[in-house]
Amino acid sequence: MAKLTQLERLCEKKGLKMTDQRRIIARVISNAEDHPDVETVYRRATEIDPRISIATVYRSLKLFEDANILVRHDFGEGRARYEETGEHHEHLIDIESGEVIEFVDAELEALKERVAARLGYDLIDHRLELYGRKRRD
Repeated sequence: MAKLTQLERLCEKKGLKMTDQRRIIARVISNAEDHPDVETVYRRATEIDPRISIATVYRSLKLFEDANILVRHDFGEGRARYEETGEHHEHLIDIESGEVIEFVDAELEALKERVAARLGYDLIDHRLELYGRKRRD
């Protein structure tokens, strides 16, 4: 039996019923080095098991999202993209290629905390997306 992915372990911890098809979808997400949309998850999953339907992919992603083990992003492209819940990071989206670059910046984290405090709040959560175009020097 193959080693469980982080997403599969989280599903089991949350008590989600893990069918073979859900397992495949979870593995596709866990093994993704990008932020795949539903169509990409479907294509990758059907390469493993052609019996998986697009409806099963939609239902599984929604189930994972509702269980807070998957994060749904809208990077302004008109399609949702997904990634595992994990360590906090920000995103820089290349508006020409659609590439999503993940980054962490300690100064930025401290600034967000200071802004919230200055306004009288404790920062609970946030999401920051930067959009840019690659420089052509």
